[in-house]
Amino acid sequence: MIYLDNAATTLIKPDSVIEAVVSAMKTQGNASRGAHGATLTASRTVYDARVKIAKFFNFDKPSNVVFTCNSTEALNIVISGLINDGDHVVSTDTEHNSVLRPLYHLRDTKNIDLQFVKANEKGILCISDFEKIISKKTKVVVVNHISNLTGNVNDIKKISDIAHDAGAVLIVDGSQSAGTMNVDVKALGIDVYCFTGHKGLFGPQGTGGLLVRDGIEIEPFKRGGSGVQTYNEDQPKEYPTRLEAGTLNSHGIAGLSAAIDFISEVGVINIHKKEVELTKYFYDAVMKIDGVKVYGDFSDFDNHAAIVSLNVKDYDSGEVADALSNDYGIATRSGAHCVPRLHIALGTKNQGAVRFSFSYFTTYEELDVAIGALKEIAS
Repeated sequence: MIYLDNAATTLIKPDSVIEAVVSAMKTQGNASRGAHGATLTASRTVYDARVKIAKFFNFDKPSNVVFTCNSTEALNIVISGLINDGDHVVSTDTEHNSVLRPLYHLRDTKNIDLQFVKANEKGILCISDFEKIISKKTKVVVVNHISNLTGNVNDIKKISDIAHDAGAVLIVDGSQSAGTMNVDVKALGIDVYCFTGHKGLFGPQGTGGLLVRDGIEIEPFKRGGSGVQTYNEDQPKEYPTRLEAGTLNSHGIAGLSAAIDFISEVGVINIHKKEVELTKYFYDAVMKIDGVKVYGDFSDFDNHAAIVSLNVKDYDSGEVADALSNDYGIATRSGAHCVPRLHIALGTKNQGAVRFSFSYFTTYEELDVAIGALKEIAS
């Protein structure tokens, strides 16, 4: 199988990640639940991972690195824990349902004032539109760093400046940026950064988290065992315990920690450079195929994710993806990609799109097969 669905999850993981998970399953107990050897090993693994992740994203406070099972959970935690009745919230047309559905739920149950920055026909968000919508009444701004459909990268620093000038908190969905490009949360002015481990970070599924800037008070999403303050009737107030009720996935976190080591050794800049080269190679080739339409802004490949979404003539995207899989052994993602508002903006609500997404481990030989397949399907 030629795997070109890395924006959903990276299939090929570094050997060190797999080895770390296996080792953890053989040696680790329950982190922060006792003082014997097995539980102390798990606790050290979790602590070391917090420190590595904080350093990786240039974040000052490892104790405010909160582990979750993915970015969906991280986004639900912060959205539900920060937004109250009647708050004004700004988001965008490019958001994933992990953002949209929690916001729609709050709109319907807490009567929040919800507004969206529109995307144009290339999926681009206009910065001036943020300036028009964000005001002193805005409580929270939620935006993705990179679109999972177009691969467009949003200018988080400019959005952050606008949000902070209005006194709003900026939440960034980093599902597609973590591990694929350099993310400096301090320089970008991000208040809460949500990430998942199983995509660009090359970690196991079931891992993710959020980085919470000091001074941001998020109400607990769940309450339960913490290993500390047992007689406290409420969830402890201190991070990370405040948002980490229940047993952590220390086995997965061990794998995520090893993945961070791998990326740090290779260099995230080198990973991004290779993915940019792969993307440009594929894009340049498919743009020459009669009947293929590509979506997104490719004017600056250095500021673009390793994602190329397209359609072939008026064929249903699901039929094209099935042909790629069944006839050529190529794995892609078709349909609506959990971004309904963006498909409406792109004019692909009915057809969907076929998404090709690459990783550091993708080869040019694999791309050549995919390009050849598209030529045959288009002809």
